[in-house]
Amino acid sequence: MKTKSRFIPKLFLGGLLIVASVISLLLVRIHIVINGSNAYSSLVWNLGLAWIPLIAALIAQAASRNRVSFFLVMPVCILVWLVFFPNAPYLLTDFQHLATTNSNSPLWFDVILLVWFAWTGLLLGIASLYLMQEIVTLTFNSAVGWIFAVGATSLSSVGVYLGRFLRWNSWDLLLDAMPIARDMLGFIRHPVSNFPIYVFTILFTLLFLFIYLTIHLFSWIIRVGAHREA
Repeated sequence: MKTKSRFIPKLFLGGLLIVASVISLLLVRIHIVINGSNAYSSLVWNLGLAWIPLIAALIAQAASRNRVSFFLVMPVCILVWLVFFPNAPYLLTDFQHLATTNSNSPLWFDVILLVWFAWTGLLLGIASLYLMQEIVTLTFNSAVGWIFAVGATSLSSVGVYLGRFLRWNSWDLLLDAMPIARDMLGFIRHPVSNFPIYVFTILFTLLFLFIYLTIHLFSWIIRVGAHREA
């Protein structure tokens, strides 16, 4: 019964994420009809990539229930999750399209379209991070779980910068990681000239962690209230 009660909210959350994704896709379709161009078609691709870490996290959570599958499947899931996780919060940076896209649709429509994609991507990222943190916490302890969450968020912020400004993709890391490693080494060796990178990474990490911690706090408040009522 306890397992079922924990599964139902996750099922509803998955349904909401699917609905949010469908609405986002419909808004892009409407934008194409109004403008006759595919100006925001890249958002569809970005949203698809944002689903990959959640799928990897779900597979990882299923694999964590069995010792054999844990050791066989978990390393692959963790690698895929780490590589593609930045694609979820990356959608938050797509607001810059407002400054470069010539659109015949009202500005408010473009804003709402981008908000739907950004919010859906953010929730996909939060959901996948929560699942992975839950696995780490159950395997080790709560402190290690939070260290993992902060570390993964920091790395994802670097990934967002690499994707948005240097135009690297997640599959580039899998196909040939050396050019990306050279860029990263350059950031470390020349911190002064690359100061904006550090500022972006810190601010983006703080933003994501603030939202993530806020949702955790709301969840904790709800659990405490339900316990008192019981």
